[in-house]
Amino acid sequence: MADVTLRTADAGDVPAVLDLWRRAAEDAHRPVDTARAVAGLVARDPEALILAVRDSVPVGSVIAGWDGWRCHLYRLAVAPECRGLGVGRLLVEAAEERFRQLGGIRVDAMVLDDNGLGQRAWRALGYEPQAEWSRWVKPLPAQP
Repeated sequence: MADVTLRTADAGDVPAVLDLWRRAAEDAHRPVDTARAVAGLVARDPEALILAVRDSVPVGSVIAGWDGWRCHLYRLAVAPECRGLGVGRLLVEAAEERFRQLGGIRVDAMVLDDNGLGQRAWRALGYEPQAEWSRWVKPLPAQP
C-alpha cells in the first residue's frame, strides 16, 4: 500500500494509538487501555508497537511482544476505512520479521473467540487456532 508507511511508535503517538484502538479494535473482554500502559510499553520495548501511518496519522497497529523466549502478537487493529487494503498484512509481516531477527521460532496471536473479524484476518495471514491450549487470566488489582 503506497500511501502507508510502517514505523515504531514513540511516546508522542500514545493519544493517536488510543484513538485508533477505540475506533478499530474489539475491546469487550479486557481492561480499558490507558495512556500510562501504552507509554510504558513504548518505554520498555521501543520496537514492540509497530504502526501503519498515513498522512502522519496511525491507521494500523500491532504489538510484537518478545519476552526472550516466545513471540506474541497483540492489538492488531486497522482503521475501518483502511481495511481490505493490506495494512494488517504489512503490520504482521513486519512483526514476524522482528521476531526472526530476535531468534523467534513460533508466533502466537491473541484472538477472542467471538471476534469473527479478527479470526478471519488471522486465518487469512496463515494462523490457525490451537485447540489443545487455553488461555488462563487473572486481573491484577490496582496498587493503592
